[in-house]
Amino acid sequence: MATSADPARPANAPRPSAPTGPPRRRVLGAATGTGLALAAGLPGTARAADLPPLGTYDVVVIGSGAAGMTAALTAAKQGLSCVVVEKAATFGGSAARSGAGIWIPNNPVILAAGVPDTPAKAASYLAAVVGPEVPADRRQAFLGQGPAMISFVMANSPLRFRFMEGYSDYYPDLPGGLPGGRSIEPAQLDGNILGAELARLNPPYLPVPSGMVVFSADYKWLALSAVSTKGAAVATECLARGTRAALLGQKPLTMGQSLAAGLRAGLLAAQVPVWLNTPLTDLYTENGTTAGAVVTRNGAPGLVRARHGVIVGSGGFEHNAAMRAQYQRQPIGTEWTVGAKENTGDGIRAGQQAGGALDLMDDAWWGPAIPLPGQPYFCLAERTLPGGLLVNAAGARFVNEAAPYSDVVHTMYDENASAPHIPAWLIVDQNYRNRYLFKDIAPTFVLPEAWYESGAAHKAWTLDALAQGIGVPPAALRATVNRFNSLARSGTDTDFHRGDSVYDHYYTDPAILPNSCLAPLWLAPYYAFKIVPGDLGTKGGLRTDARARVLRPDGSVVPGLYAAGNGAAVMGHSYAGAGSTIGPAMTFGHIAARDIAAVAAGA
Repeated sequence: MATSADPARPANAPRPSAPTGPPRRRVLGAATGTGLALAAGLPGTARAADLPPLGTYDVVVIGSGAAGMTAALTAAKQGLSCVVVEKAATFGGSAARSGAGIWIPNNPVILAAGVPDTPAKAASYLAAVVGPEVPADRRQAFLGQGPAMISFVMANSPLRFRFMEGYSDYYPDLPGGLPGGRSIEPAQLDGNILGAELARLNPPYLPVPSGMVVFSADYKWLALSAVSTKGAAVATECLARGTRAALLGQKPLTMGQSLAAGLRAGLLAAQVPVWLNTPLTDLYTENGTTAGAVVTRNGAPGLVRARHGVIVGSGGFEHNAAMRAQYQRQPIGTEWTVGAKENTGDGIRAGQQAGGALDLMDDAWWGPAIPLPGQPYFCLAERTLPGGLLVNAAGARFVNEAAPYSDVVHTMYDENASAPHIPAWLIVDQNYRNRYLFKDIAPTFVLPEAWYESGAAHKAWTLDALAQGIGVPPAALRATVNRFNSLARSGTDTDFHRGDSVYDHYYTDPAILPNSCLAPLWLAPYYAFKIVPGDLGTKGGLRTDARARVLRPDGSVVPGLYAAGNGAAVMGHSYAGAGSTIGPAMTFGHIAARDIAAVAAGA
């Protein structure tokens, strides 16, 4: 992996903060200032006040993802009336589509499992991962309130959680990093608890195999089920869970489906309405305070008022081509993301118009993706399993393929100008295809013809022919594979240190020795898969403080306005562990609602 020139930085340390420089900061500040100036023209506010009233609540929450529903549940349990407005025809947002890993240090689930975490370890680790990009008080708010949020959710919804044992922190060698990990995921939930509302749950990004009940932590073993006794046992257990659920008449949900359904069940019990098909148009300001939202409901504009605050939890802007072109590096687009299609930055733009400053707009929750027909495929195990390597347009390796997925894409962008890295290519052989699940294609099974027709996959009987098919120099690809094979046989990747970190070994094959990350390519035919900068969603959005209040460029608070989730990230330009999106999203949604309640009580 490309590393900093700083010799003191560990080999697996997080990527340094991307240079924002004066131009980017000034542009964002100027844009926010312009929006505030436009918003200050009172005619727009006056018109909003004249819109048909849709009700008045103590709190209005924008978005029904993990951040929004956690915020609404917290507000309700604090005795506040609340409504959730959701743009989509379904609830759950990107969280419902996800694997729903949740990274929360010192949470009660991992402590009960015997994980040797402490507040001091967590603080040291998070500081080392995110650096000065995120203020210390925001980091401490996350670490201090995250465990309480998990306890609160378990006490006020049917959600329960499981420790994702062995899923290492992404930088376990940094101070406070845990090789065994800190991530949790939702336990199995019966969708019948939602009744008719289950039909409005946003579907998963990848459906679970029919008849099986699968947790996120199972996938590493399912990929090995053809070559591993434990993999076969896990597959058998997944099928047994499905059979048990069917016999009991259950509708089993796991991962993001369980998380979103569990939170929605909590809202139903707390009698919190969730208005679907209700997009945000603008925020409503009254006497300098955010006091509601202009939305479109039943096809017509209306105003829903908030007595005490508005919480923006409407996700990122991954499906807004203009915003991606404005703030992010090229090549970029909307076709490589797996985020919810409704995430077009509505809440971010409305918050900016209300005076909020923006941060981290250049970044996303990146990961290598294959642009398959229909939707991209976010690569986790496939690029890490032994017997595969990534090459650029010059046919050369350029990164530790098993590094944290965000780091791989950062490297693709950082080095793209000097030698094209976008697209890159994942090269594997038939031995690899005989052993491992690839996406949902079983070992030895032929890949869909549509993959080849789209250019996402190529196959050839020699490396030279494969190189010609993907447009890289044949001699260079041959030399790269030969070099990689020699490193694989030795078990030591002296070029990019694949396998040096415990994290590198999570999605690998324990049967491969001496390094479970590395195996030579030797059996024709050979395959190449196009790799582009995919993402789980964008990362940047409204700048917030430790209380989740939205801040202006000068650091002052936008009264009445809060934000959480992918519209206000806490991980800087890095990624601490599995669930670094959802963990902070839920925590700061919880923090926002508690702060509103505290302010309302003291008013």
